[in-house]
Amino acid sequence: MDVVFKNVKKKDLPFLRSLAEKMGFEIAQNDDKPYNPEFVKEILEASEEVRNGGGKRIEMKDLDKFLGL
Repeated sequence: MDVVFKNVKKKDLPFLRSLAEKMGFEIAQNDDKPYNPEFVKEILEASEEVRNGGGKRIEMKDLDKFLGL
C-alpha cells in the first residue's frame, strides 16, 4: 500500500522521515513540478498584460485569417 502526503512543510519533513525509518517504511520523495516555471512566468505575464489593456481582440469571423488557415 502506498501513502502519499501532500503539502508537507519543509520543517516537518525530517520528523516524518525519521518516524517512517523507525517504522521500517520506505520513503520516496517526488519533487517534480507539474509545469515548467518559465512557462508559468510567461502565462502570468501575458495575463497581467491583458488585464492592463494589452492584447489583441479578434472577431470569430476573422479567426481563420488570423491563424493563417
